[in-house]
Formats: sequence, C-alpha cells, structure tokens
Amino acid sequence: MMAPDIVGDEDLEQLLNEVANVYGYDFTEYSKASIKRRINRICLLDKHKSFAELRYKVLNDQSYLSRFIEEVTVNVTEMYRDPFFYKALREKIIPKLGVNPYIKIWLAGCSTGEEVYSISILLHEAKLAHKAIIYATDINPTVLEKAKTGVFAINQMKLYTENYNNSGGSSDFSTYYSANYDHVSFKEYLRKNVIFSTHNLASDRSFNEFQLIICRNVLIYFDKNLQDKVFNLFDASLEKLGYLALGSKETIRFSHLNQTYKQVEKEKIWKKTR
Repeated sequence: MMAPDIVGDEDLEQLLNEVANVYGYDFTEYSKASIKRRINRICLLDKHKSFAELRYKVLNDQSYLSRFIEEVTVNVTEMYRDPFFYKALREKIIPKLGVNPYIKIWLAGCSTGEEVYSISILLHEAKLAHKAIIYATDINPTVLEKAKTGVFAINQMKLYTENYNNSGGSSDFSTYYSANYDHVSFKEYLRKNVIFSTHNLASDRSFNEFQLIICRNVLIYFDKNLQDKVFNLFDASLEKLGYLALGSKETIRFSHLNQTYKQVEKEKIWKKTR
C-alpha cells in the first residue's frame, strides 16, 4: 500500500508554487498541515505511485485540475449549520439591514450553496429579498455550478428542516423546494437575486461594498499571514457600520480588526465601528 506521506514538505511547496504560477490558484498560504493531508489523500484515492506522477497530472492535464481543486478545498457545509448563528442573523442583524435602500451581502466561500439558500430564505421571510443582492463566491468553479442548480440530496432534508426550525423558522420548510425521487430542487425565486462567481480570497481584490460579509469555516484552513490578508480584504469591502460573520472556531481577536470592530453577538458576528 502507498505510504500516506507520499508528498513531502518540499514537494508540497514546489507543487503549490507551480499551481499558482500556471493556473493562478494560490494555495501557498493555506495551512500546510491541512493541505498536505488533503493532497496525500488525492494520491491515495487516484492511485498515484509517486509525487512526480501527481505533479505531471496536475500540470499537464487541465481537466484534472478541477478534480485537484475540489479535493484541496474543503466543501463541508449544510443548510442552517449552527442554527443559533442563523437565529442571531434573523432576529438581530437582518432587520437592521432593512433600513438601507438596498442590501448587499457577500457569502465568501459559499461551497455547494447550502448557505446561499439559507440566507435567501431569511431575506424572503423578512420581506427584504426584493432589495437584496447576494454575491456568492468560491474559488472552486465545480462547486459553484452545483450551487447554481439548487439541487440537494433528499436524505439531507430532515436535518436541514430541524436546523431551519431551530434557527427560528416559522414556515413549512418543504414549501421552499420540490422533491423528486432522491433529490430536491429549491425554488427558482430563491436564487433570483443571487450572483454566483469565482473569487480567490488569497489573491483577488475587493469588488464591491457590502453591509454584511459572511465567511464561515474557511479561515481555519489558512495560515496567519493569509488570514490577515483576508481580513484586510473584508475590511476594504465592508461599509461603515457593516457586519462581518465568521465560523464558530474563527475570530478577529488576534488581528488588527479587533481595534475597529465590536462583537455584537456571541455567534461570532462583529460590527465595523470606524
């Protein structure tokens, strides 16, 4: 059986630099331990016998690149994950956004879209969807294509319904989708005001000004330098008095933003004060 550490530290650095130079996908400041583990997993799954074989495949077979990116980026998500976070959004944050003539929300690292539809439903239930735009971005074009369809496995709906109810949802959750055998399709109107686009947090710049930025369970895979870079990006992209929402294990406490942001909810939501 192939050794689980077929890709060493020097190999990893070489491959990440080459992927950045050739394709523009910059993973060089991702947590080395995490990304090394995932790349070694690719070798095992795809039966690469050496690092050289993996490297040749990645750099010379562009169709394999999407497979590589899909495995390297983490796409673990669910609708209304951490329901009390969504309850805080529903009760404390989204109503305050409603005073604006328009609402712009950035979902950074949206993965396969479960979070996109969760936020869209919140906006519709708050009767604010008509003046809101959700920018849903991810580095991985494959997961974005899935997100655009709004199609998810039917066996996830029991969990998603429980999450929705625990987040304060009062409607019949099944009214938001149509069931068809082993999958469901969320209603078209839920993505009417959603713009899906690729965006690389490691290298791309700010592209708009938002009242709310949500980036949950992404920064934990970045090293400290890249986290600081992304915090600068979010700060440049957020309106004065806008809100930044992170994952349960993420914080701005040890960044420079700690001086100009105030935590308003224990569910890791901060308000930009100046």
